[in-house]
Amino acid sequence: MSEIKKLRTESILKELIPEALAHLDDENLKNLCVVDVECRKGRYDAFVYLDKMFFNTHEQERILNTLKKASRALQNYCMGEQGWYRCPNFHFKFDDRLEYQNHMDALFEKIKRKNDES
Repeated sequence: MSEIKKLRTESILKELIPEALAHLDDENLKNLCVVDVECRKGRYDAFVYLDKMFFNTHEQERILNTLKKASRALQNYCMGEQGWYRCPNFHFKFDDRLEYQNHMDALFEKIKRKNDES
């Protein structure tokens, strides 16, 4: 039962956070793409994974700092939209899982070619 509630919360947050970002005044934040949301610690913390798109390291750090400051406003938006009494604490991260997956695919392809040559 607890797992279902966690998945439901993650799904709702995946929809609400982009809406909340669109209501902010910062253009960089309005265009962010939420890739995934993962709730932990009994839905007290939500790790929000963002698409890196074409941001360099400096821009990513600046965006994460801005999001940390705007976190409370985003929580208030989510609570207001859903009628929640409490909203998880947001922890924003840029998602590098796609890069990792591409790297693993390339390694497996390399192994396959090496085995085909043998």
